[in-house]
Amino acid sequence: MFSFIKKISQKKGLPPGTPVYIGEERTEKVKLTIIDYDGDKFEMHQAETVEECSHYKEKPGITWINVEGIHDISIVEKLGACFDLHPLIVEDIVNTEQRPKVDISDDYIFIVMKVITWDEAAKVIHVEQMSLIFGSSFVLTFQEKQGDLFSDVINRIKNNKGKIRKSGSDYLAYTLIDNIVDNYFKVLENIGEDVEDMEEELLDNPTPETLHKIHFIKREMIFLRKSVWPLREIVSALEREETPLIKETTIIYLKDIYDHTIQVIDIIETYGDIISGMLDVYLSSISNRMNAVMKVLTIIATIFIPLTFIAGLYGMNFNTKKSPFNMPELNWYYGYPFVLGLMAAIGIIMLIFFKKKKWF
Repeated sequence: MFSFIKKISQKKGLPPGTPVYIGEERTEKVKLTIIDYDGDKFEMHQAETVEECSHYKEKPGITWINVEGIHDISIVEKLGACFDLHPLIVEDIVNTEQRPKVDISDDYIFIVMKVITWDEAAKVIHVEQMSLIFGSSFVLTFQEKQGDLFSDVINRIKNNKGKIRKSGSDYLAYTLIDNIVDNYFKVLENIGEDVEDMEEELLDNPTPETLHKIHFIKREMIFLRKSVWPLREIVSALEREETPLIKETTIIYLKDIYDHTIQVIDIIETYGDIISGMLDVYLSSISNRMNAVMKVLTIIATIFIPLTFIAGLYGMNFNTKKSPFNMPELNWYYGYPFVLGLMAAIGIIMLIFFKKKKWF
């Protein structure tokens, strides 16, 4: 189970705009990928230094720079200086505990989102922060670690499929956001399968391990909701904002993302309700199991009450030969088997009675 809160206290006492990396410790080299394209050409290569990126700032066409790894603050700062990003923007990029949000300025739009992936082996979700900045002719993306998150988008650009090569930076930004939202559905499908398995286990044979699984996935669903819910505000703000950076033709696609976001939130809330209900079912199941055990023990105890009385009565060892209250069974030849038979008959009669009453 991963920690939801990292060491934000590292920023204590520092002036605003001071970039401090907050996230998992990483040592791998930061990967800079430059993708430059228009309707006729496509270029993609790995940059060794930030200075290579600066050459694309004034070039015609659309330039997408994907940064995989934000633990090297100097690279983020240099790239921010190259594209005239505000120091507060750079500070938010390297803070992986930043709440998803959107900041709209005259020259660029800054978006923070959470990327959710599913670990099939460990049956857990992994959360990564992704920062996206786009201006009139450029798009910058900052990922916490290296991966193939945008491989499908890159292939579409490379093979000139769809409208990306014919559209502006705003449409590329939409495509990247849509790619992240679509990945939410994949994660939720996997979570849904786990929820169904837990429901079957809960009904068949609930164990303390089942309770741990329910609490674990409930915790993850709460964090998933926290990560996805602000996305609705982000897309809604992009729809409403009147800015030359977003064309009218792209707003239609943003509305489609908004619909998908609402659908994701609905699924998350539905799973949350199901998991909360599973806790109630687990407690009820354990209670019913305990009641069943207590019912059996009560029936056994009830049957032995008259048997214990008879055994105690004949076990007092009183010599009653000269007493007016004579107990002839004590000296009767068949007294012992008679008492055993009487006990057995009482037990059988009580069992038949309980059965007819449907008490077990």
